Amino acid sequence: MTFQLYPAIDLKDGQCVRLLRGEMDQATQYNPDPADQAARFAAMGFSNLHVVDLNGAFAGTSANTEAVKAILAATSSPVQLGGGIRTRAQIDAWLEAGVSRVILGTAALRDPQLVKDAARALPGQVVVGIDAKDGMVAVEGWAETSDMSAIELAKVFEGCGVAALIVTDISRDGMKTGVNVAFTGAMADAVSIPVIASGGVAGTEDITALRAHTGHRPIYGSILGRALYDGDLDPTEAIAAAH
Repeated sequence: MTFQLYPAIDLKDGQCVRLLRGEMDQATQYNPDPADQAARFAAMGFSNLHVVDLNGAFAGTSANTEAVKAILAATSSPVQLGGGIRTRAQIDAWLEAGVSRVILGTAALRDPQLVKDAARALPGQVVVGIDAKDGMVAVEGWAETSDMSAIELAKVFEGCGVAALIVTDISRDGMKTGVNVAFTGAMADAVSIPVIASGGVAGTEDITALRAHTGHRPIYGSILGRALYDGDLDPTEAIAAAH
């Protein structure tokens, strides 16, 4: 199994930004043109793209639609999209628009049946995003922490065709403090669904550590964010480490 890398484009007000620990007022703008950023990642050699509509995550409905469509037009790479997707109609509309996979986060906690039904109907195209604060699920753009553990929520989706789980340790997101391999590994071991790590990747050593996880199941991939934008993570070295 090849370890997959997903450079992230987080959209706020139509621009490409990174947040610190999910705080909207802690946004650093990296590129006013998200389509240009998508093309740059493709030129670096990355074969996937992870896009999050931050405004949408807080609003509960897609808010950066034009920016996402511009990204889809600018790249032939598979794009997975999350943020504010809460209904079957939204899922279908984005898949028809050219997104390869939709990521459901808040909907996974609030309406698990929607996720299960969509995953069964659309094999390989529905991803669940599980964002955790101290091991407990956070929703609504991370503004609220629930009373359900991340592992509990992951187990809800066993056997229904969910393509992957994207697991984020919020305390490390955007901090470049190193990925939480223990937490991600525990999630990977708890379910048969492929797990993708998110939050805190600081350098190639994090990719190596995620790949080296030895439990019941391997970790499938990693989201790359601030370290890539800041130049702390060399794209060529990251791709080499993944392989």
